[in-house]
Amino acid sequence: MVKMRGRLQVVATPIGNLADLSARAREALASADVIAAEDTRHTLALLRAIGVVRPLVSLHGHNESQRVPELLARLESGETVALVSDAGTPLMSDPGLELVQRAARAGFEVHAIPGPSAIVSALAVAGLPTARFCFEGFLPARERERRTALARLAHEPRTLVFFEAPHRIVKTLEDMVAELGAGRLAAVARELTKAHETVYRGTLGELLARARSEENFRRGELTLVVHGAPAPAAADVDEAQLQRTVALLAKELPPARAAALAAQLTGAPRALAYAIATRSSATPAPAPPAPREEEAP
Repeated sequence: MVKMRGRLQVVATPIGNLADLSARAREALASADVIAAEDTRHTLALLRAIGVVRPLVSLHGHNESQRVPELLARLESGETVALVSDAGTPLMSDPGLELVQRAARAGFEVHAIPGPSAIVSALAVAGLPTARFCFEGFLPARERERRTALARLAHEPRTLVFFEAPHRIVKTLEDMVAELGAGRLAAVARELTKAHETVYRGTLGELLARARSEENFRRGELTLVVHGAPAPAAADVDEAQLQRTVALLAKELPPARAAALAAQLTGAPRALAYAIATRSSATPAPAPPAPREEEAP
């Protein structure tokens, strides 16, 4: 008889509203041989609420490396392991990466049971561009490191998403105003899916003023969504320099790559650099001069 190998299921759980637990997630928790939980007390309360009783083991940032061999052994014996965090989708600023990596390398099936995510939920209600975004998790707790991290993101064109603790939200907004500018549009989503869900929208300067004056702003779980940096104005671009840069790079690189590098080097919009690159590549090389007819003797 062929021995069945176990599987790892990465299960998303509610970020506040218990009704958001999917039927598939409930079945995954109910059928798991063991549930690896970020905080077993928190997950036990969830299981009791949905009427499920399963064995629990803790897996958090301080014990993951020690816990993984035990869970891999369970998988090897054919068991199904469910991985959950305290709320939302595991691995999103939560533990579990090492377990997923090592289980996948060992050849075990790893399945996602999708569901709630504070990241996607905040993006959906922020009223800011969502076509391209980057998730930065929690910024550093210390001001110097936080300011340095924000300075690196000052020219990032994608929408930015952060988690933040309520006791640091004022300081974080102060640093964002200093590094990103008071006029940058943003939103702070508080207590998403819970009874006191609130979404504050405005400029970073306006949000800072509200955070300082409104006590409720500084309560609960917070997700920040910040508009990406605007593209440089075309008037600020030295087009002659851009054309020279594109021409030099296009000798060695395809048009798209040449345009991307030229935009980085000159601060020009990538679309403008690409238009120049494709225009240059489409221009036919001048024909060599026709040979002169030899004069008759």
